[in-house]
Amino acid sequence: MDRDLKILLVEDVATDAELMVREVKRAGISCTSRRVDAEPDFRASLETFSPDIILSDFSLPAFDGQTALGIARREHPETPFVFVSGTIGEERAIESLKLGAADYVLKTNLARLPAAIHRALKQAEERTARKRAEAALQKSVERFETVARATNDVLWDWDIAADTFWCNDAFEHLYGHSAGASTPMTNPWISHVHPDDKERVMEGFRQTIASGQVYWSDEYRFRRRNGEEACVLDRAYLIRDAAGVAVRMIGAMMDITERRQQQEKIARLSRIHAVLSGINAAIVRIRDRQELLDEATRIAVDHGNFALAWIGLADFHGAIVRPSAWTGDATGVAAMHLSLGQGDELSLADRVVADKKPFVCDDIDKGGVSPAVQINAAAGGYRSLAILPLIIGERALGVLALCAREPGFFDREELKLLSELVADISFALEYIEKEEKLSYLAYYDALTGLPNRTLFLDRLQQLVQGAKRNAAGNDLRIAVFAIDVERFRLINQTLGRQTGDELLKRIAASLREVLQGNDHIARLGADDFALALSHVDEPDLISVLEQKIIGALDRGFVVNGEELRVGLKAGIALFPNDGLQSDVLLTNAETALKKAKEINEKYLFYTPQFNARIANKLNLETRLRKALEGNQFVLYYQPKVDLISRALTGFEALLRWQDPTLGLRFPAEYIALLEETGLIFEVGKWVIGQALSDQQRWRALGLNPPEVAVNVSALQLRKRDFVSELQAFLWDGEGAPSLSLEITESVVMENLTENVSKLRALREMGVTIAVDDFGTGYSSLSYIARLPVDVLKIDRSFITNMTVDRYSRSIVATVISLAEALDLKVVAEGVETEAQAALLRLLKCDEMQGQLTAMAMPVAEIETLLLARAERASF
Repeated sequence: MDRDLKILLVEDVATDAELMVREVKRAGISCTSRRVDAEPDFRASLETFSPDIILSDFSLPAFDGQTALGIARREHPETPFVFVSGTIGEERAIESLKLGAADYVLKTNLARLPAAIHRALKQAEERTARKRAEAALQKSVERFETVARATNDVLWDWDIAADTFWCNDAFEHLYGHSAGASTPMTNPWISHVHPDDKERVMEGFRQTIASGQVYWSDEYRFRRRNGEEACVLDRAYLIRDAAGVAVRMIGAMMDITERRQQQEKIARLSRIHAVLSGINAAIVRIRDRQELLDEATRIAVDHGNFALAWIGLADFHGAIVRPSAWTGDATGVAAMHLSLGQGDELSLADRVVADKKPFVCDDIDKGGVSPAVQINAAAGGYRSLAILPLIIGERALGVLALCAREPGFFDREELKLLSELVADISFALEYIEKEEKLSYLAYYDALTGLPNRTLFLDRLQQLVQGAKRNAAGNDLRIAVFAIDVERFRLINQTLGRQTGDELLKRIAASLREVLQGNDHIARLGADDFALALSHVDEPDLISVLEQKIIGALDRGFVVNGEELRVGLKAGIALFPNDGLQSDVLLTNAETALKKAKEINEKYLFYTPQFNARIANKLNLETRLRKALEGNQFVLYYQPKVDLISRALTGFEALLRWQDPTLGLRFPAEYIALLEETGLIFEVGKWVIGQALSDQQRWRALGLNPPEVAVNVSALQLRKRDFVSELQAFLWDGEGAPSLSLEITESVVMENLTENVSKLRALREMGVTIAVDDFGTGYSSLSYIARLPVDVLKIDRSFITNMTVDRYSRSIVATVISLAEALDLKVVAEGVETEAQAALLRLLKCDEMQGQLTAMAMPVAEIETLLLARAERASF
C-alpha cells in the first residue's frame, strides 16, 4: 500500500507492544500503531483509528482477546485479526481461528509476525474481492432472468440424458403454443415444425450429436397455433461430458448466442469463486502430504472415538481409491475392504468420489452396502460406517472413511464434526497442492508447459559443459535461437486473451516438434521463445531455421474457428564462437534478435562474419536459380579412350556454369548448395536431358557418337520416381540412346536394398551403371559382387600416386583384378602422364580418361572430334 500500515494493538504490556511494532518495522513494513487495553478504548479506536489489522493478546486484565475478536467480527468484519500471545494453547488457537481469527503468533516467536500480517492482509483482500464478485454475479443473474422473461426470442433447453425439453414463455406468446417440459419428440416445438422440414431438423440434431460437432443451426418453417407458418432461424450449442458424450443442447429461436455465452461465463466464474477458501491451522502446521494424512486419521480417532479411520486417495483418473493412511484397530489389508467393489461395481469409496457425496451406514448388518462389504466388515468387527469425500474445488481427490464397532455411532453432532475435519484436511491438501504447483512454476511456464528461462539456461549450460568435455570440442556446435512471434500482440488484442493463449499453446507445440535428442525449448516471455539445438552443422543452420522453425509457424493455426497466421524473427548465437556460457549465448541471441527487429530482417546471427557468409550463400542460391531459368548451364564432355588402341570409347558429361559476371564456373563451387536447396533435381534432370539431346543430334549428323556418362547424386537416386523419370527421357528420344550413369560408391551403399532394386531396373532399360570413385568408400567385396553394375571407375587419387606409391599401386591392381573376376569393365580417372598409362596397360586396365588424352571440351569441339573420328579409324 502507498501509506503506513495502521495497526491496532490490544495489549496491556507496553513493552510487548513495542517489541511487536519493532519486529514489524524490522521486516520493512512501514506502520503506525495505537495500543489499547480496555473494551471502550478498543471500540472507540475501531471507529477513529480505522486500523488495517488488529494484533491482540489473548488474555488481558480488564479485557480478553476473544471478546475483542467478537467485537471486531461484528463491527468491522473486513479487518483481519491476529492473536499475538504467550499463553494461548493449541486447542484455543484452533478454536479462535474457526471463530474468525486470521492467525496466531506466539510472543516467543515474533519472527513469524510479519509473515502472519502479510497472510492476514492477503486473506482480507481475497474476501473483499470475493464479496464484490458474488454481488456482481447475483446482479448479473437477476439481470439475465429479467431479460429472459422480457425477450421476444424463444429460449429452449434439451436435456439429452434425461430426454426432457423445456422452453420459455416466449414460445406461447409468439406462436400460441403452451410452454413447459416434455420429451423432444412430443413437445409443442417439434410437433409444430412443418412436416416437410421435421425429418431434416431431427436429422440435423442426430448428425450433430454423432459427428462430434458442438454447434447446430437450421432455418425451417414453423406453424403457429392459428395455422400460419413462420420461418425461424434456430441455433444451438451442444454440451458434451468428459467422455465426449452429448448430454445437453441449449438454443434459441433467433440469435441469443452471445447472451447464452455470457451466462455460461458467469456460471464458470461463480464456480471458481465458490471454491476459494482461507488458510487454516493445518496448513500452517503440516507441509508434507503423507504426514498430514497420518495426522488427520489420528485426530479422527482421538476426537471422534472411532475404532478405525483411514484416508484413501483416488488414482490419476479419479476412478479407483486406495488407502493411503489409517489409524485404529486395523491393518492396511483389513482397511482395503472399503475400496473393493464387486464385479464391475464401484466400491463404496469409488462411488463417494464419483458422486462427491458422503455415504453413511449406521448398521452394516441390516444392509445398505454390498454383500462383499458386509462380509469384510463382519470379519473386521465393524457395525457402522461413514465415508466422506475430500474435495478441492470441483474435484474429489479422495475420501475419509470412519468405522465403529457399534451400530448407530453417527449422529448429527458426529457428522458435523466429521464435516469440519474433512474441510480442514481438504484445505490443507489444497495448500500443499498449491505449493507443489508454485515449485513447478519456478521452472516451467504455466500456459504452455515449456521450461522457463531459468530451466532453459540450466539445460543449455549442461549442453555447453558436455561440449567442453568432448575431446573433439569443435565436433559439437550448439545453436541458440531467440524467437519473437510477429503479429501475436495484434491477435491477442483483437481476438482476446483466450484466443491468444490457445495460439501460444499451438505455437509451443509446433516448435517442440523441431526438437531432437538433446535439443531444448523454452518460453521466455509473452511471445518470446528460445531454442537450443545441438549437433547442428553450419551448412544445415539455414535449412533448419527456414524449413523447420519458420516452417513450423508459416503453416498457420486454426484457433476457435479462426485461421491465424503469424511470423517470426530470430536471433542466433553459436557455441563456441559467440559464447562459452549459457547466459552469454542466450543474451547474444537476444541481442541478435533485437537487431533483426530494428532493421526488419527475418533473422540475424550474432557474429557479423557469419551473417556475411549466409548473405553470400543466399546470393549464390538466387544466382543459381536465375542460371537455371536463363539457360546459363552448359555441358562439357571429356573423352574416355581404350588404353591400348587409344580409340574413343565414350564421353563423361560435366556440368559447367557460364556465369555472366564471373565466367565459366566449375561444379565444386556450387554442387553442395544445389543439393542443399533441392535445385539438384532440376539441374540433374536438365543434365540428363541435354546429354541425350546432344547424343541424338550427333547421331542425326551421322557422327556415330559413343556412350555418354552422366553423374547422379545421392539425392537424385534417393528420389522415389527417379527410375520412371529417366525412363520417360529414354522414350522421348529417337533411336536407342547409349547412356551410362555414374554413381559414387558411398551413394550405392547408402541404402543398399532400395538402390539395388533401382539399379537393376535401370539396367533392364539398357542403361550402363558405373561405380564412380571406387576404392574411396567402405563397401564390402561381397556387396560389390551383388551389385547390378557394369563399370568400376578408379578414383584419381590412386592414379596420381600409383607410379611412386606402392600402396596406391596395390589398390589399383586389386580393383582391376576384382573387376576382371566379376567381368566388369575398369576405367581409370585422372590419367595425366604416359608413365601412368603404361602402368595401367601392364595391369590390364580397360579404359582411361584425363588430361593425357583430352581435357573436358565444349560441344562444338566434341563435334569436331567426332567428325575427325568418322574420317579415320583411330584417335
